[in-house]
Amino acid sequence: MRSNLMLATAFSALAALTVLPGCAVTRDQSTVGEYIDDATVTASVKAKFIESKAVDAAAISVETLNGEVMLSGFAKDATEKAEAERIARGVKGAKSVKNAIQIRAKQS
Repeated sequence: MRSNLMLATAFSALAALTVLPGCAVTRDQSTVGEYIDDATVTASVKAKFIESKAVDAAAISVETLNGEVMLSGFAKDATEKAEAERIARGVKGAKSVKNAIQIRAKQS
């Protein structure tokens, strides 16, 4: 599983290096390198979510800007929300994490 994560991260970085030089950098980002760093952080967080049995990777969105990771989407409970934040904080390159994940209301 570790090799799959490394392969996915390497593939994401390679894809970013291939595609992004022609892309315009947006918002307050000053270089394509910073954009690639952010894309790598996002890919790493998502890969760790996929590895985790405690987080539904499909229900949580990840965006990164200047090293700040923004989590959004839905969690089944507070434990899943906290675990997603813990995972994101542990990713190399994540300078801070904003957790805007909403907890789904239990249906009766």
